[in-house]
Formats: sequence, C-alpha cells, structure tokens
Amino acid sequence: MVDKQTRYVAVDVETTGLSPFRGDRVIEIGAVAIEGNELKEEFHSRIDSGHRISRQAEKVHGITNKELEGAPKPDEVFPAFNQFIRDSVMVAHNARFDMEFLRQEYRRLGFELRSRSRCTLKLSRRLYPYLPNYKLDTVYHHLFGVADINIKRHRALDDARMAARIWLKMMENA
Repeated sequence: MVDKQTRYVAVDVETTGLSPFRGDRVIEIGAVAIEGNELKEEFHSRIDSGHRISRQAEKVHGITNKELEGAPKPDEVFPAFNQFIRDSVMVAHNARFDMEFLRQEYRRLGFELRSRSRCTLKLSRRLYPYLPNYKLDTVYHHLFGVADINIKRHRALDDARMAARIWLKMMENA
C-alpha cells in the first residue's frame, strides 16, 4: 500500500535532447499529485528555454520550436513547479533522466531540488522480470490490460499520469 501520509508527485519532462550536461533543456513538464490512493491536482507547462529542439528529440515527442514561441520561460515555470511539489517524494519512469534534467534547471535558477525520488522503471524490472521490455507503455499495458487511447505518448502530462497510475498499482501489490 501507498504510505497515506506521504504526498507523491509523478513527473515527466520532455527535452531538447538527451543530455542536460551538454546543454539540453526541459521544454515541457507534467506532474500529478498522488495523495493516499488517489490522483489529485496536476501541473503542466510548456517552456521556452531558448534552446533549439534536436531533430531526434522532436521525432520522439513531436514538439516543435514554433510551438514553444510565447511559452513561459524557465524562471516562471520552475518556481511554480517547486511550489506544486512542496516536500513530496517524486515518482518517475526512468527517474534518473527526469530528475537530472530538473536538477540542472533548478541549478540554472540558483536553487536546489531537494526531493527524494522513486523510479517505476527500476521497480518494474524487479517486480515483473518476465516483461519483454520496461518501456512506460509496456508496463502500463501489463498492469491495466489495454492501452488508454486518450493518452498521447511522449507528452509530459500524459506520461506523468501513466507513471502515477503505475505507481499506485505497484504499491497496491507491494
């Protein structure tokens, strides 16, 4: 069971590329608060980081540079996101990727991401060693039986919703 006293936040980011250490940036963030056994409020924003999206990244998430024109800047989004997460434990599918991008964005703004994190990717490898792979949609399909046709893959809020539901299901069975 999920610790009912702990507030979890499932998070996902879409980025300009694969490495925050090579200057790639977050261009979309989605998060879902989990309280008790329920999904609660959500946070979502596109972000105009001022960096161009690589072709490879655009093929994955479908976000174009043009779509980011007029989006809020990082110094508007991340302080609001920090208020949203408060002292929550973060949950992500491949938490290492998402959390490192978030840490780098926070550092650029002069503050630190202090949240602990849990990884549904690592946990799924331990709980379901027989799966053919551990992609977010593979684990989701395994746990829920069908793909949700309303979910747009590789978009931050929808991926965060999937990770949140996976986390809750995993904690039911733990």
